[in-house]
Amino acid sequence: MNLKLLKAFVVLAEKGNYLQAALALSVTQPALTKQINLLESLLNTPLFIRGRHGSQLTMGGQRLLPEAIKVLKQADSFLQHAEQIAKGEEGRINIGFGLSSFYFAPQCIAKFRRLYPAIEVSLEDIPSTRQYDLLENGSLQVGFVRVPAKAPLYYQALFKDHLIMVTPADHGCTVETWLKRLPLLRLYNERGRGLNAQTDMYLQSAQLFPSSTQEAGDIQTLLALVIAGIGVAILPHSIMHIAPASINQISLTGRYVSWDVGIAWDDRYADLIRDNFIAMVGNTEASMPT
Repeated sequence: MNLKLLKAFVVLAEKGNYLQAALALSVTQPALTKQINLLESLLNTPLFIRGRHGSQLTMGGQRLLPEAIKVLKQADSFLQHAEQIAKGEEGRINIGFGLSSFYFAPQCIAKFRRLYPAIEVSLEDIPSTRQYDLLENGSLQVGFVRVPAKAPLYYQALFKDHLIMVTPADHGCTVETWLKRLPLLRLYNERGRGLNAQTDMYLQSAQLFPSSTQEAGDIQTLLALVIAGIGVAILPHSIMHIAPASINQISLTGRYVSWDVGIAWDDRYADLIRDNFIAMVGNTEASMPT
């Protein structure tokens, strides 16, 4: 069905006059007459009664007019959705984030939702090493990860994160003293592979050797164990926004205490929503907890 024919039908029904309807449609009166005649032929039913005072709907025309209006509204809605999709303003995006982006990634998501309310956003906490695989197979569109990312992934560095030690209280102890006094609390390797590797490189370069270690499944548990006096932990500074204000922090210096955090994506997949998100993140200042 040609939508132009339906629109001619609806406008003529509203105007009740061929001349006025033709002017509203920006067509000639003979052209409008041909459109109505063609529609009546396709439907095999008369739609209008032509009279001296204009055109009136037949009984069949009265029955079909509401459906024609409904179809035109649906077509307009379809075109609006298509335009939003073509501009990357409607759809879905799956995003991963890790420990160092606990603070920044949700800020970006909130901003993106304000700019693109019709886009559904999925945000999942996934270690960087796992995110790389998911980006390559298309399960994720963007990942907040440690960078640089290896080819074929593209990446953009955003900010630096660095290691700190958190302890139960400020007793004026050195990092070495704390490691001798209490166990070093760590994440299970499948959850914190990148952080554990960073910590090991730092400890080895600083010639620091923990007396013992204890593992947990998440950052909140590590912080709770530290507060309880069960151990100390070496964590990214960026997660301190979820730490109690009373927890003690010790700055670390030397090699391997910092790394770059950014976003990564696979440019082999065309995705305008992803591209809009990347552009927005690039214009977002990476404010970090103090």
